[in-house]
Amino acid sequence: MKSYEQIYQYWLDSPALSEDEWRELSAIGGDEAEIKSRFFAPLEFGTAGLRGEMGIGLRRMNVHVVRWATQAFADVIRAEGAPACEKGIVICYDCRQNSESFAREAAAVMAANGIHVRIFDELRPTPELSFAVIHYGAAAGLNITASHNPKQYNGYKVYWSDGAQLPPQHAEAIAAGMREKDVFRDVTTMAFEEAVSEGLVEFLGGETDEAFLGKVMEQAIDPDVVKSVADDLKIVYTPFHGTGYKLVPEALSRLGVKHLYPEPRQMVVDGAFPTVKSPNPENPEGFYLAVELAKNVGSDLIIGTDPDADRVGVMARGEDGAYHTISGNQMGVLLLDYIIGARRRKGTLPENAALIKTIVTTNMVRVVAEKNGVHVDETFTGFKFMAEKLAEYRRRGNAYHYLLAYEESYGYMMGDYVRDKDAVTACVLIAEMAAYHFSRGKTLIAAMEDLYKQYGRFAEKTLDLVMPGLDGLEKMRCLMAGLRANPPKEIGGCPVLRMRDYQSGKVTVADLGIVDKTEISGSNVLYFELQDTTSFIIRPSGTEPKIKVYILAQGADQSQCDEKIARYEDFARTLGQ
Repeated sequence: MKSYEQIYQYWLDSPALSEDEWRELSAIGGDEAEIKSRFFAPLEFGTAGLRGEMGIGLRRMNVHVVRWATQAFADVIRAEGAPACEKGIVICYDCRQNSESFAREAAAVMAANGIHVRIFDELRPTPELSFAVIHYGAAAGLNITASHNPKQYNGYKVYWSDGAQLPPQHAEAIAAGMREKDVFRDVTTMAFEEAVSEGLVEFLGGETDEAFLGKVMEQAIDPDVVKSVADDLKIVYTPFHGTGYKLVPEALSRLGVKHLYPEPRQMVVDGAFPTVKSPNPENPEGFYLAVELAKNVGSDLIIGTDPDADRVGVMARGEDGAYHTISGNQMGVLLLDYIIGARRRKGTLPENAALIKTIVTTNMVRVVAEKNGVHVDETFTGFKFMAEKLAEYRRRGNAYHYLLAYEESYGYMMGDYVRDKDAVTACVLIAEMAAYHFSRGKTLIAAMEDLYKQYGRFAEKTLDLVMPGLDGLEKMRCLMAGLRANPPKEIGGCPVLRMRDYQSGKVTVADLGIVDKTEISGSNVLYFELQDTTSFIIRPSGTEPKIKVYILAQGADQSQCDEKIARYEDFARTLGQ
């Protein structure tokens, strides 16, 4: 096995590097830490594909790593036979620096391997890629995106024929293929322009947008309620410089929203994200320009989508006139409550209605679902698991008709035409829901308070324990291993009733040992059930060097919930030290 110094030298000597690439690598000569960070190991290929900082090196996102991964992906598609190659692959990209060039490099490799390519003529939202894979009957899909990560990142997100992210067995096959192939020598490619001229690559454009938007608009339950308040309801929208800039305003306009105010500076497509530190709608500080605009125009609602338009964040005006963040957990509760109520009013609520949530999503939504006779299923974090649950429903003869699938990190899925989180459709339902409550003289903030009064007070907090550097992965591994080897008997002074280890599927009780098994298993998650009904959950992030901690609390009132969260937040921070 070659050392990172040897791999660095191999890259430095490769004729495949351009002059600029060679200069970038040459400039770090003698900087052992930087060389090691770029070459000590390749980017790991998982079920979500690849994600990493851009730059030249084995552990960076660059054209060479993109070609390498694409060759392994092409081999997996070719292994399915000639029909899969004819069905081909759909390729999409977001607004990030290098995204278009990476997408075209991937298209060139696929074409050179005899796989038909459909590539979007411009950047598009991630959910439209998922839709296009299904719509065109493609064998696979690829999106060049790093979603909501900071500007220095890019990624390689892979999909299979069902429009969902790649199944584990295919992801492992790609990873194995990359291990077996040389990053430079074992890639078959051609010029992108040549592939286009030979008919091996075709472009997708407005016709696909129209087909996708047609399905999006079918998800509207009661568009008349929007029309009834259209003269007065005002909405501010920001795409955070990303792919939502075109389709989200168009969808809201088709819904009947008359007073839509896109934030002009953030409507500019720019992978440098010049107006925000991080283009993540989970971070309220990114909404400062939208809040300023909302105040100026007297808007009732602010909607923001992340760069690839699969996540959506919302701020709403409260009774105090200020704009307040609605968390991803809260938005899912509001949406489920609205969908149930609207479908009941329209007579379209199915008897076998279901909700799909992740194990780290608020327990409040389970209460809302079950009190309304809606079946609940839980999955691991990631919409590929939710897509698997939908496939299971179909295999069982449509045992359930799902109303909503969502996770706490601002991702929502509805309908049967996308198998990933979809901010475009979510924006339509959120606007319709806001219009309904507006017609009753309520803001979304007031509507959430009503739900707390009806179902009880819940509160949640997610913490990121960042562990960067070369030893970050080892720290994360040691933390999870230590908690498994010596599970805490109390957390923040509160006794632990049970620990669910979702990796092994074992449910244990202190001093009793294994007492049960989890319904799902195979994911590196530890779930502690505390005596005061709080859930304390820990898992490593799948895309960034950090441990994620979820605190799910409930109490008699908000102050009691806040006290619990503060106590367990203090404990969580000690884990990262």
